[in-house]
Amino acid sequence: MQLDLDAVAARHPAARAGARAALGPLDLRVAAGEQLAVIGPSGAGKTTLLQTMACALRPAQGALRIDGADPWSLPRRALHALRGRLFMAPQVPPLPPRQRVVTAVLAGRLPALGLAASLRSLFYPSDIPAAHAALDRFDLADKLFERVDRLSGGERQRVGLARALLAPARLWLVDEPLSALDPTRAQQAVSTLVDAAREGRRTLVASLHQVDIALAHFPRIVGLRDGCIAFDLPAAEVTRAQLARLYAQHEDEWLGGGAADADAEAPPAPAPPAVMHCR
Repeated sequence: MQLDLDAVAARHPAARAGARAALGPLDLRVAAGEQLAVIGPSGAGKTTLLQTMACALRPAQGALRIDGADPWSLPRRALHALRGRLFMAPQVPPLPPRQRVVTAVLAGRLPALGLAASLRSLFYPSDIPAAHAALDRFDLADKLFERVDRLSGGERQRVGLARALLAPARLWLVDEPLSALDPTRAQQAVSTLVDAAREGRRTLVASLHQVDIALAHFPRIVGLRDGCIAFDLPAAEVTRAQLARLYAQHEDEWLGGGAADADAEAPPAPAPPAVMHCR
């Protein structure tokens, strides 16, 4: 699926009238089948951007188009159908605690099922081998019949990602999926997610705090700060100086992601303010 954001600004639904938008206005293009990572300090607008792309948050101004169509101009039934072709993975997966893992993973298929089949799947999992295969890619095959509330936080995050592999979605939007994972598991989870998106020619947009992992696995990096795009570059062209500007006053969140820069071994010199691509 292709995404086009033209002068899009968005604010949280609970924001006061007249409050500054948490996002934009900004312009962004994401080609069908592309994988990109959005990085930036806390409060940069990363979650708001993903919620806007997921049609969960209506732009306060500007236009969002998905495959050339404005979702907010569609009839209610058509908008619901469009949302069924999107997969949004929040940082904390919405997994019922007493549910079995197999049922939680197969829930990724619910948008493609009718009401009767959806209800039946809650009690009689319809495709256990598919759930097993999805979990196996995240090293969780042995948890197939465990209850969700017996998993660690990192295991629950990986179960949430395994859902994506079974979802009838052409667009994956993943928000901070690694917060509960150790570095080795984080690398493996992102590698699996990016590889699966490429195999299925799915569009993947992921927000990440782990700069080094974003640079290692995603071909395109969007740096977001204060709701504006600070840079939009191939991963190989992101420099330490650009990262230093992006994370100014937030250095503790920057994990030193090994950007491609000839001066990578030296501490970056004080840099001028980043140029933000906001209107």
